[in-house]
Amino acid sequence: MPVLEEIRAEVEAHPIVLFMKGTPQFPMCGFSSRTIQALKAAGATDLHTVNVLEEPEIRANLPRYSNWPTFPQLFINGELIGGCDITMELYESGELAQIIADTQKA
Repeated sequence: MPVLEEIRAEVEAHPIVLFMKGTPQFPMCGFSSRTIQALKAAGATDLHTVNVLEEPEIRANLPRYSNWPTFPQLFINGELIGGCDITMELYESGELAQIIADTQKA
């Protein structure tokens, strides 16, 4: 399967997908760590992650797919939310918890 189709399949198969460096248990960069912490604090229980350090093809092509240059990248309901800064802003405003609650209800 071509890598862009693989990325699309990941994004469409899971309501919440985080492409990150490392794993939720062992994030390999501060931005990925902060994003995971915010998602957990906002109540994300149905969270699918992809470790881009173990998937070099995805790491190389995800910016092309999403039109977003950095990692982590958060997708909710197939839509790019953004990276760490945007996720943190949404968390601090309370919007992230609401988006996650709505997503997990569906």
